[in-house]
Amino acid sequence: MKNTFLIIFLLFISLNAFSQRNRDIGRIPQATNEPTEQEIATREREVEERKDEYINNFLSTLEGDEFQKHITKQTIVSFFDAKLAILKIKYEHYLDRKAAIEHLEKTHFTELKELISESDMTKITEMIKGEFDEKEVVKKKKEKRKKKKRRKNKD
Repeated sequence: MKNTFLIIFLLFISLNAFSQRNRDIGRIPQATNEPTEQEIATREREVEERKDEYINNFLSTLEGDEFQKHITKQTIVSFFDAKLAILKIKYEHYLDRKAAIEHLEKTHFTELKELISESDMTKITEMIKGEFDEKEVVKKKKEKRKKKKRRKNKD
């Protein structure tokens, strides 16, 4: 009788603890406080620095001269700003937002097509679609620096 009572008691306690643990697993933790103005400004600055770094890495893959790269950089920055503005606007349906982004992608670089080569324009369209692999560019830059350092050490 004691053993049966003990087993039922332990079973009851273990099931209760197990059910409470399962309830907490699916829960999303809530932030206890809102970000401060300083944190927001810091995050925006970091995003801008990262965007500039990304664009500079992309521009290093292009074949044009400095003037063409500068114009391309301005156009890409304005494209990202316009896309961000579209993403911040509240649309009734996601298809409206998708159509607005597609229209932006088609029309934003029309003036730039006349200025740069066809291969550079292909690279830009790949970058817009998200197919630009920045890691390869960073690897190549590191390899170039290592080669320069080795040559310098040999001389």
